[in-house]
Amino acid sequence: MKQKVYMYQKFERLWHWLQALLIFFLALTGFEIHGSFSLFGYQNAAVWHTYAGIAEVILFAFGAFWFFTTRIWKAYVPTTKGLIDQMMFYAKGIFNHEPHPYKKTPEMKLNPLQRLTYLAFGFFMMPLMIITGVIYVFVVDGTIVISPFWLSIIHTFGAFLIIAFVITHIYMTTTGHTILADTKAMITGYEELDDEEHHHHG
Repeated sequence: MKQKVYMYQKFERLWHWLQALLIFFLALTGFEIHGSFSLFGYQNAAVWHTYAGIAEVILFAFGAFWFFTTRIWKAYVPTTKGLIDQMMFYAKGIFNHEPHPYKKTPEMKLNPLQRLTYLAFGFFMMPLMIITGVIYVFVVDGTIVISPFWLSIIHTFGAFLIIAFVITHIYMTTTGHTILADTKAMITGYEELDDEEHHHHG
């Protein structure tokens, strides 16, 4: 029997969808700047990419402030406990319809593998993109005089890491008890968990 549990707060959901929108738009304008295709025009893409980057810095700062002041950061502290079981579940168990090894609660909603992944996103991927992006703006502006080549390479590498993260993230949202269950939970805030165990799906 399943029970509806309020899992994701309003700010958390709003931050998530704004983050998704910005990442998509930054990728779209960023790859046009690199000449991958032509949609907005190079000049427009460059300007909009910069503005979207500024919006991302602001959104990331608000998110960091919220995560730390509400102490939700505790749910993201990495742990090796249950990590192997979690990896085995995603590699094999999920295809055999085995029960999920992690018991999810509103306070601790991330399994060990998710903690490591989101930690990498929040403390490595996004800071890498923000720092290189900000420095690049100052290089183009002429405030900092260094070669933009390596900055561009590192920034693009970070972009591919985030795209890989997003693709994996989208796939993982389909591993709930229904394909759209996790997406629905991030819209409504409520997730259906097993009543007796509150046990987490993917």
